[in-house]
Amino acid sequence: MTATGASLGYLLASVCFIVALKGLSSPKSARLGNAIGAAGALVAVVVVSLVARPDRLALILLAILVGGAIGVIAAERVRMTAMPQMVALFNGVGGAAGALVALLELAETGGRGDVDQLAVAAFTVLIGSVTFSGSVLTFAKLQELVTGRPLIFPGMRPVAALAVAGALAAGILVPIGTPLVVVVLLAFVSLGLGLLLVLPVGGADVPIVISLLNAFSGITVTASGYVLGNVLMIVAGTLVGASGMLLTKLMANAMGRSLVNIMFGAFAGPSTLGSTVETDRPVRSAGPADIAILLGYARKVIVAPGYGLAVAQAQHTLRDLTDELERRGVTVEYAIHPVAGRMPGHMNVLLAEADVPYHKLKEMSVINPEFRTADVALVVGANDVVNPAAHTTPGSPIYGMPILAAEDAAAIVFLKRSLRPGFAGIDNELLHGPKTTLLFGDAKDSLANLVAAVKAL
Repeated sequence: MTATGASLGYLLASVCFIVALKGLSSPKSARLGNAIGAAGALVAVVVVSLVARPDRLALILLAILVGGAIGVIAAERVRMTAMPQMVALFNGVGGAAGALVALLELAETGGRGDVDQLAVAAFTVLIGSVTFSGSVLTFAKLQELVTGRPLIFPGMRPVAALAVAGALAAGILVPIGTPLVVVVLLAFVSLGLGLLLVLPVGGADVPIVISLLNAFSGITVTASGYVLGNVLMIVAGTLVGASGMLLTKLMANAMGRSLVNIMFGAFAGPSTLGSTVETDRPVRSAGPADIAILLGYARKVIVAPGYGLAVAQAQHTLRDLTDELERRGVTVEYAIHPVAGRMPGHMNVLLAEADVPYHKLKEMSVINPEFRTADVALVVGANDVVNPAAHTTPGSPIYGMPILAAEDAAAIVFLKRSLRPGFAGIDNELLHGPKTTLLFGDAKDSLANLVAAVKAL
C-alpha cells in the first residue's frame, strides 16, 4: 500500500470514529454508530497491518482471529450485570497494550533518541501500567474476587507518596538516557501505583473509577500514537480520553461528590460503601394481591429501577407488568437515575432489551416533578438513589447526591429481597414511612406474581 493510500485509510478510520461517537449520543442512532465505529477499527487494523509490518501479516492475522473469537464469545455470554467488569478488562487491555508498545520502542532504541520522544514513551509506560493494574483490581472488586469495600493498610499514605515519587523520578530519568532497567522499574512502580489508586475505593465509586480508567486508556493510546508517529492512534485516543473524562465528571456530579474525593477514595473522605447489616426496624409489607390492587387502580405509576432488577434479570417481567397496567388505562413512566446500576446507561440498556419504548425513560431532572402527580412509585431493586438521607442527613456517605423524588408520590412500593441496605450501607427512612409498602422476594418472582394478580383483578 502506498503512503497516499495509507493516509486516506487513516483519514477514513478517523472520520468513522468521530461519526460513531456522535451516533452513540442517541438511542436511535446507537446501533448504526456502533457499526460505523467497528468498521473504522477494521479499516485501521488493515491499513496498519499492510503498511507497518507486512512481513508479519500471518502473525497479525492469527492475533486478529484469536482476539476476534474471544470478543465474540464475550459479547454472547457476558450478562448485562457483568458488563462493567468487561469494560474494566477492556480498559486494562488498552493500558497494557500502550505500555508494552512504549517498552518495546525503548528496548529497540536502547533508550536513545529525542528527549521529547523518550519523555512521551516514559509517560506512556507510567499511565498504561497504572491503567492495567487499576483496571484488573477494579474487575476483581466488581466480580467479588476481592471485597468491594475500601481496602486500607497502615502506612498506606506514605507508601502511595513513595510510589508517586518513585514513578516521577524514574519517568524523569528515562529521557536523559538511563539504562533500560530504569524503564522496567518505572513499569513495576506504576503497576503498584494503579493498585494503590483503586484499593481505597469502594461501593458506588467503583463504576466512576472504571470511567476514569477508560479515560486513562485513551490517553495511553494517544501517547503511544505519538511514540509511533501514528496520527490515527492520536485521534482515536484523544476521542476516548476526552469522552471518558467528561463521563467521569458527569458521574461524579450525579453522585454529588468531587472527582478528587473519588479518585483518592478513603484518603479524601468516606466511600459510598458501608454496613451490609439488615435493619430490625419495623416496616409494612404486603402480598402480591394487595400490591396489584394498588397498582391496577392507579392513574399514574412511576417505576424506579435499580441494580436489583439487573441481578434478577427481571426487565422482561417488568415490561409484562407495565403492559398489563397500560391495558387497564394506567399511565406508566420510568425514572432513570444517572448512577442506577453499575455503569452509566445500565438501566437504559437493560430496559431496551425488554423493548421498553425509549420515550418512557425519563431522566431524573425531567421525572422528579412528576412524582407529585403519581399515585404509586414502584421502586424495583433500587435503594440509595431514592434515599432521602441524601438531602436530610449531613455526614451521610450519600449526602448531597441528587436522588429520585419517589417520596413525593402518593404511595410507594418497594420490591426488595430483604431490608439489607444499599451500597451506602445506611438505612433508608423511606422504607419505614407511612406511605411505603414492601413486597419481599426476588424481583423477577415478585413481578411475575404481580402480573398474575393484576390480570386477576
